[in-house]
Amino acid sequence: MSKRFRSALLAAPMLLLGWLAVLAATTLLTDTAPAHLVLFPTKAFLANLPPQTAIIAASAFTISLGSEGEGAARSLYQQGAWLVLPAGLPGCAPRSD
Repeated sequence: MSKRFRSALLAAPMLLLGWLAVLAATTLLTDTAPAHLVLFPTKAFLANLPPQTAIIAASAFTISLGSEGEGAARSLYQQGAWLVLPAGLPGCAPRSD
């Protein structure tokens, strides 16, 4: 295995972790996302969803939640969410309305 290939294999997980950290920090600091994606929700978390929270979509490993209140990400963490990421943001791609 070449040195460049090994370096790329080591860099890829670090890049992913850095990207997730930026998203998680953005979620907590700005609280502007219209929805939130919770990774690996537990049954206890699902049983204690904060008030004013709606389930938008769910899969085996994630759940997307919408909330109208401020501090939604913080309340999700307080209820036991492991990782909360922003969802529903338009991004920087041009819209074709």
